[in-house]
Amino acid sequence: MSLFIASLNSGSNGNCYYIGNERDAVLVDAGISCRETEKRMLRLGLSMNKVRAIFISHEHSDHINGVAVLAKKYQLKVYITPKTMLNGGLALQPHLVAPFTGYEPERVGEMDITAFPKFHDAADPHSFMVSYQGINVGIFTDIGAPCQHVIQHFSQCHAAFLEANYCETLLEQGRYPYHLKRRIRSGHGHLSNTQALDIFKTHRPAHMSHLLLAHLSKDNNNPELVQNLFNAHANGTHVSVASRYAESEVYQIVNGLQTWRSGFERELGQFSLF
Repeated sequence: MSLFIASLNSGSNGNCYYIGNERDAVLVDAGISCRETEKRMLRLGLSMNKVRAIFISHEHSDHINGVAVLAKKYQLKVYITPKTMLNGGLALQPHLVAPFTGYEPERVGEMDITAFPKFHDAADPHSFMVSYQGINVGIFTDIGAPCQHVIQHFSQCHAAFLEANYCETLLEQGRYPYHLKRRIRSGHGHLSNTQALDIFKTHRPAHMSHLLLAHLSKDNNNPELVQNLFNAHANGTHVSVASRYAESEVYQIVNGLQTWRSGFERELGQFSLF
């Protein structure tokens, strides 16, 4: 049994993450357009026909921009809290709205998706864990501080999307005004490279096979810097940086063992189970 994961986009210009098994899939956040979501999934050999639902973490535009069109076109359930719905100003068809509550798993196909609260400057923000046949994949982005909720779930993951938003030095020396710098590092903004690395080094389980570093700042971080920082502590975990400009590879998570398919294999049609 496997879970397949991919980042379709990750950053302040849009966030969307794919998690699915051989039959069913979900999207966590839908911050890029419906058309761009379709194009990126097609390039990866993934099918929108397997997507059953969208889970929304919070109401900021880079997480919800594409949700209304995607949900309407494919008649997808949108799991969202009432406060997030209200503050996002979303116009969703009523029959597609599915409120969720933290720590109460939602079943999609044979997958269980559990939401849990996080620190972020939004009305009712949540992170998610997707579980299937004993495999756990966590989606931990837009986190102001590594609270116990994050630590508890990260320590159970076979694979995870983990925010590494900013380099402290680049943020301090950068062009952002003081009030924005303060917001980012306030404890309700974003995780720094140092905070993310500490989570990884201290709470990574032995079975974690794959880590995608997510939501990097365009101005206050550098993908190569982050990659090198985490590679030095990878100890067998495959670490990659999720791009703000393109989709990632599709990674197959099997009982804590990671594999991935190259573009060459996809061209040969080896992705038929999507």
